[in-house]
Amino acid sequence: MIILALDTSGPVAGVAVWEDGRIRYEGAAVNKMTHSESVMPMVEEALRRTGLTMQAISLLAVTVGPGSFTGVRIGVTAVKAMAHALGIPCVGVDTLEATAAGIDNIDEIICPIQNARVQQVYGAAFRAGQRLMDDCVMKVDEFLTAVAALGDHFLFTGDGVAIYREKITQTLGDRARFAASQSAYLRPAAVAALGARDAERAVDYLTLQPMYLRAPQAERERAAREAEKHG
Repeated sequence: MIILALDTSGPVAGVAVWEDGRIRYEGAAVNKMTHSESVMPMVEEALRRTGLTMQAISLLAVTVGPGSFTGVRIGVTAVKAMAHALGIPCVGVDTLEATAAGIDNIDEIICPIQNARVQQVYGAAFRAGQRLMDDCVMKVDEFLTAVAALGDHFLFTGDGVAIYREKITQTLGDRARFAASQSAYLRPAAVAALGARDAERAVDYLTLQPMYLRAPQAERERAAREAEKHG
């Protein structure tokens, strides 16, 4: 089985190719949020480097959230289009699970966090590949309080670390460690591996949908205006 995996859920865009249990190609670029311009050229590069054609792909995998609304939508839309054109299935991968899966650590609780703005994070917790906390969107303080009850040693990773590292250290002290910079982002190879694991629950292009933990900002602002108008 050959899997083409995409991630555009955060500031790093990534593409990986998985074939029969091994990674054939992995590429990632910190291109801010220009994923709509870069992701398909990255796919083309992956295929060129592996000597594969699109017709050789048997399954598509993509992060479906939580994450940037625009970023998630770009990746999901690209995969839906390719799945439709090729007539192959696709599988959605949880962004936070994929972020945690990129780190090989069995001793600490891995806490992937993404910046959700307004002093909030998208977060979860895992140990040795097992989920300890469901995906959530919380104020940073609330998330750290919830995490602190899970154990004694934590490893934080994800794009939220750069923003909230000081707050995490203040709250958890030496109970918290941080992933090294070379592994503190979502690895597209992890998306491919999770896609392979979950291949049996693959769906068609019409069924694949983003997973949002809260309404997009435009909808929240519209709801606030309506509440103010009728308040």
